[in-house]
Amino acid sequence: MVGVRRRFALADTAQQVVGGFLLAGPFVVTEEVWVLARSMSFAQALLTLFIVLAVGYGALYKADDRDPDREREVGGIPVRFISLITVSYLSVFILALAFDAPGTFLSDVSGQVLVTVLGYDLDLAVLRITLKATSVGAVFSVIGAATADSLF
Repeated sequence: MVGVRRRFALADTAQQVVGGFLLAGPFVVTEEVWVLARSMSFAQALLTLFIVLAVGYGALYKADDRDPDREREVGGIPVRFISLITVSYLSVFILALAFDAPGTFLSDVSGQVLVTVLGYDLDLAVLRITLKATSVGAVFSVIGAATADSLF
């Protein structure tokens, strides 16, 4: 049975958030990430997803002594792992929006406006590139989130 210290709790998510945001920040505001995102194909963006999943799983369950079979699950996936991946992507995406990175680095991009919310246009072309940039940042964010979760 998993010890009390090893059970997944809200405090673990908080630790993941700290680590995820810490490592995501520099990549959100780096122009090179946005240049890479512009040129990435869908297949490359999908590859970064698999990298994030592999690094996250390895950091949680192979580099540490956790047993994924002993953790609470949703649909057969450990809740700790779901939290880690969610935090990794959302921390990058939230910082990108908070710092207006798409508006700064993608001001010359225009496409189909999906909807206007609070005076801001949600442009499909900008959204695609932003999601690709998020996937690049998540590769690094997952390392910070998993490390913070494992250390504390």
